[in-house]
Amino acid sequence: MALIVQKYGGSSVSTTAKIREIATKIKGFHDQGDEVVVVVSAMGGETDRLQGLAQELEQAPSPREMDVLLSTGEQVTIAMLAMALEQAGTPAQSFTGWQIPITANDEHAKARIENIEPDALRSALDAGRVPVVAGFQGVTKDNAITTLGRGGSDTTAVGLATALEADECQIYTDVDGVYTTDPRIVAGARRLDRITFEEMLEMASLGSRVLQIRAVEFAGKYNVPLRVCSTFDDGPGTLITLEDDVEEPIISGIAFTQDEAQLTVLGVPDQPGVAYSLLGPIGENNIEVDMILQNVSELTDGAPLTDFTFTVHNADYEAAKRLLEGAAAELGAREVSGESGVAKVSMVGVGMRSHANVASRMFKALARENINLRMISTTEIKISIVVETKYVELAVRALHHEFELDQPPQQVDSELTPAGEQD
Repeated sequence: MALIVQKYGGSSVSTTAKIREIATKIKGFHDQGDEVVVVVSAMGGETDRLQGLAQELEQAPSPREMDVLLSTGEQVTIAMLAMALEQAGTPAQSFTGWQIPITANDEHAKARIENIEPDALRSALDAGRVPVVAGFQGVTKDNAITTLGRGGSDTTAVGLATALEADECQIYTDVDGVYTTDPRIVAGARRLDRITFEEMLEMASLGSRVLQIRAVEFAGKYNVPLRVCSTFDDGPGTLITLEDDVEEPIISGIAFTQDEAQLTVLGVPDQPGVAYSLLGPIGENNIEVDMILQNVSELTDGAPLTDFTFTVHNADYEAAKRLLEGAAAELGAREVSGESGVAKVSMVGVGMRSHANVASRMFKALARENINLRMISTTEIKISIVVETKYVELAVRALHHEFELDQPPQQVDSELTPAGEQD
């Protein structure tokens, strides 16, 4: 017997027929003796519908009242799934975030979980019932409803698994696991049997939309085994866990996003504090800066000047450019330029730590396709590049082929050199 937390996303509960199918799946686990806690999202499209209703009244509605409105989507789903389970002969009980309670801070629309009291859930489990919990929502210390941001049901599930010391947290979705890259771009993309928390965190932050980033952070921090599975197709899915003694593949996956924008300040004084002067106002306005590049300074009229480039999300481009123009003018910079709609492609793999020439092989593969690299960023387990959007699919396919990601790791005849050795 195992204690399992299962999460079902919006596409998995989008119709009453699918809710009945899920109830049958959950009943199977319950009947074999497992204790099951279920977390659900709103029915597919419901959150967007509610947002649309709010904007018909006001373009910028109160964040507090938006949380009250959006949290109703999950409340509908928990009641319907509990009904379906009862009809299937499995005792169930629905719980909103405040009934547990799941205590979160008061950052409306992007709250963070602060504490979970599992006693109510344990009582339901001890009574033989399946708790069905509303994902995405919590309650503040002042009893205000708050939400955890898009994809927040993943975080709810991991939080409950941590509080209950569950054996595994299973995320059910419309894909059957984590792939080496998007199968819609590369037909030979392969489902991974397992991936480390560290790699999954990078993949999630770099464009892979399988899991919410905070959910992966939470699971890694508390070492909660996390599995991504298909809702309606049987299979083992992908297990996300800590590194083990098994040799890891050099490259686990390729992530990409086409929602990047690039900003450059030309001729900025090369002196201490300049980076903060440029990026401080952007960060203070809750705009996330991604890749950063500063050129080597050159003497112009006896003064050292440099160029400073960084990327932001495409949706933040106009706001970031306005802020940057103001900061650059105060510094006496020569020019501010930018371009929205560039793309970022990233290779991720813990095996990079032990192989020295991953980057050179990556750049060689891209050069063969005549793809120009605008920016490059590296960590121990990641290499990211910025390219023109029109080249993103070609770049992904070229790298997937170059590193033979369509083959299981043990079958790959790698040309990579172990770190510390010479070609």
